[in-house]
This record gives sequence, structure tokens and C-alpha cells, in this order.
Amino acid sequence: MTETLLHYLWVFLVGGAICAVGQILIDRTALTPARILVLFEVCGVFLTAVGLWDPVVRVAGAGATVPIVGFGYALARGVKAAVDAEGAPGILSGGLSRTAPGIAAAVIFGLLAAAVSRSREK
Repeated sequence: MTETLLHYLWVFLVGGAICAVGQILIDRTALTPARILVLFEVCGVFLTAVGLWDPVVRVAGAGATVPIVGFGYALARGVKAAVDAEGAPGILSGGLSRTAPGIAAAVIFGLLAAAVSRSREK
């Protein structure tokens, strides 16, 4: 029981820290949300490539893989696995094959939300 609670605490702290960094960047810099998104993506890919993100994922689980940095992590892991299996062609296909379920879910749920809601002028 205590180990589970400790794991939940780490998930919350790491995920919250990532979100806090994003909010600080929005509040204190002139970066647009789109640029912050790309920055987090690139950080996820870079930290995975140099082997620094895997230990964080082992400790924080979903707190490190669910925020947008986790998408970069999934891209990098997919490319690495595909390159190991297929060689150089895996550079192009690996990231997409690893992240396709998440992308498909976002598109489907976005379409469902658009179908059940009504748009109106602000």
C-alpha cells in the first residue's frame, strides 16, 4: 500500500513539475503555446536519445509519459526500435508506428466532440 502511494506521489510530482514548467514558460516568456509544445517534444526526444528520460519514466510512470514530453519519448523509442529491427528505413517509420494509436484516438475523439457540440461566434 505504501509503495503504491509513493508511486502515485512521484507520478503527481513529475507530471505537475512538467506542467508547471510549461505554465512558467507561458507566463514569463514571449513563446507561443505552439513553440512551447515543440520545445517539449524536442526535449522528450533529446532526453530519450541521451538516455536521461528512461530513469525518469521508471520512477514516475505516467507522470513522465502522458504530458507532451512523453510524446517525444514515444517517438524516440519507436525510432530506436525500428532502426534496430529494420535499419535506416526505421528512421521514417518508427516514430509513426509507435505514436499512431495516440494520434488516431485524438482525431477520433476530436471528431466525436465536434459532432456533438455546436459552434457559435464569440
